[in-house]
Amino acid sequence: MERPFAWERYYPPGVSWDDPIWTSSVPALLDKAVADHRDRTAIEYREREMSFIDLGGLVDQAAAALMAGGIKRGQTLALYLPNTPFHPVCFFGGLKTGARIVMLSPLDAPRELAYKLNDSGARVLITVNLGDMAQKAAGLLADGHLDRVIVCDDRDLGAPGDGVSRLPDQAGVVSWREFARGAVAPDVWPEVDVEDIALLQYTGGTTGRPKGAILTHANLTAATAIYETWQDGNGSTVPGEEKVLCYLPLFHIYALTVILLRQVRSGNEILMRLRFDTQSALRDIEEKRATIFYGVPTMWIAITNLPDIDTRDLSSLRTASSGGAPLPVEVGRRFTELTGMKLLGGWGMTESSPAGTNLPSEGPDKPGSIGIPMPGLEMGFVALDDPIRELGPGETGEMRIRGPNVTRGYWNRPEETEAAFADGYFLTGDIGYMDEDGFFFLVDRKKDMILSGGFNVYPQVIEQAIYEHPAVAEVLVIGIDDAYRGQSAKAFVSLREGADALSLDALQAFLAEKVGKHEMPQHLEIRDALPRTAVGKLSKIALRDEARAKARERNDP
Repeated sequence: MERPFAWERYYPPGVSWDDPIWTSSVPALLDKAVADHRDRTAIEYREREMSFIDLGGLVDQAAAALMAGGIKRGQTLALYLPNTPFHPVCFFGGLKTGARIVMLSPLDAPRELAYKLNDSGARVLITVNLGDMAQKAAGLLADGHLDRVIVCDDRDLGAPGDGVSRLPDQAGVVSWREFARGAVAPDVWPEVDVEDIALLQYTGGTTGRPKGAILTHANLTAATAIYETWQDGNGSTVPGEEKVLCYLPLFHIYALTVILLRQVRSGNEILMRLRFDTQSALRDIEEKRATIFYGVPTMWIAITNLPDIDTRDLSSLRTASSGGAPLPVEVGRRFTELTGMKLLGGWGMTESSPAGTNLPSEGPDKPGSIGIPMPGLEMGFVALDDPIRELGPGETGEMRIRGPNVTRGYWNRPEETEAAFADGYFLTGDIGYMDEDGFFFLVDRKKDMILSGGFNVYPQVIEQAIYEHPAVAEVLVIGIDDAYRGQSAKAFVSLREGADALSLDALQAFLAEKVGKHEMPQHLEIRDALPRTAVGKLSKIALRDEARAKARERNDP
């Protein structure tokens, strides 16, 4: 690709594509933030404030305890944590030991947790005594997937502490307070290189099980630098002056980078919240005067649908952005009508840490566009039948990306790693085109992955679980349009001869312990037979075509 790129003329003043993109280790990023911002508030949670000095001290204590407990460079440490201050403390602390992190979702079913633990090699897991998380972790320990479970106490974070469970009475389970007691920081911390693996972040598609994207310290900090260059350079964010809402889950790459790493680096205050609800979000904006809100489409849909939204005071917001899944065009339009603000967004993926494209705050109105590539990133489209042949404006093909934030491959998956790259670029699996102005558009996904409420949902995982039902002969799962989630899973099932009828409620009850809540099918259709290809393989093509046709009929009566 030759410069200047078409999209560069729409860069905001103060931002250049070739601005330097710095990298460092993640512990070095935190150490600099602590030194630079010291007494400023880093995190506010349940009305309690944690300064940068406090955060740095807790991270050092966590790292010292983990090292005393046997965690060292090159090992994998599992974090099974929701949005509480325990997450950043253990995340930064684990990385300071030289270990790599695997983050597990509280939404995952036990079998998914076990798979990720075994694949990543993690034998120690940190969780919290909220809901059934400690019990699930203890179950994984009992089944031989772990050697030790460390349980943080939610009561240490102050009121309200609802839903706290007891510490499992089981060998190998220890409270964080007991685990960290007496830990002493070493005179010299382990050396952490920028090319060391920082994170195994699981992602995948419909072929095979989820796979761990290898993200180095350089990948994560380069992505942080890219967002910093773009946002600070165009004036949409001011270092040290922002209050940033954190409803997005920190175990997801989007929140980890754009909220935790990015805001810690800049000395901004993170308003950390355990879960999202519209009224608390509006209180944070109206009363705490939050200035930045990164959300997923389901959050913006809920907010714009509030009956009194046009009377609420959102004037403190300087930046509002949507990510994690495609934003319905009408939602963005309604938000602008209500607030006068442009709801920004873009594209990213786990493998790009997740920096990719972004909508410029000023520029032509391009409904449906995912924006333009950010600084330091080379992106474009290549032919579906030849991933080396670059396409011109208006030609549809597969999107590719190259940059310092892009993964070097998948953990223990050499064949999939090789297939993911061509001519030095990572092939994203997204199909679309670039227009004459350099704005990118996506029209489909090469893989069958479903994006539901900002979460990746893999149909094969659901299909495998449904196949365990004694009444099911064959099943196919696809994503269909969902006005709230963006997409939701629909199962098409043919029943075994003589089997009793199967309802959606009965199927959901059967799957309750087998798939996560975000993966649960929201629709079920029983058919005598499922479509097949000419060679007899089950085929989703006809089902997706039917779903699209029905969607068009609903939109164009």
